[in-house]
Amino acid sequence: MSPRALTARPLTAESFAPFGTVIDKAATEPRPMNAGMARRYHDLATVRVTGDDGRVVVGLVEAEPYPLPLTFRLVERHPLGSQAFIPLSAAPFLVVTCPDEGGRPGRPQAFVTEPWQGVCYAPGTWHGVLTPFGQAQDFVVVDRGGAGENLQEHLFDEAWTVMLPEAG
Repeated sequence: MSPRALTARPLTAESFAPFGTVIDKAATEPRPMNAGMARRYHDLATVRVTGDDGRVVVGLVEAEPYPLPLTFRLVERHPLGSQAFIPLSAAPFLVVTCPDEGGRPGRPQAFVTEPWQGVCYAPGTWHGVLTPFGQAQDFVVVDRGGAGENLQEHLFDEAWTVMLPEAG
């Protein structure tokens, strides 16, 4: 395998902890609501925001699928707030993250979500773009709105390639 090739691994709370929180209703017991006609999975992630006029905003994204294996050069981060992506279908998607190494992204890591899992990137976490595969996918996005520069992008000199794990 090329030194710039990654194999995505299953997304777990433990493996993703350095980068943020896995949003997964399996992580908590539901609370009944609406006279027992609904179940609420409460406090699955904390969205943090800082800076002048910083506020939490909720949006929707319609994302087109990427071909696999995924080839990428671009990663980004949001220094003033968290960013959460919650899928509106059970389809998996790829999650690419990088540790911060002196203000620059380090070696990428790749994860593939389980059905219905989402992610909440911690403030300042280098990550790839929203990457569904196999089909178009819709997501709820919770992140920061307000004044200030909250987007930093980095282009790697050479592309990285992400492959799905072998079916086993």
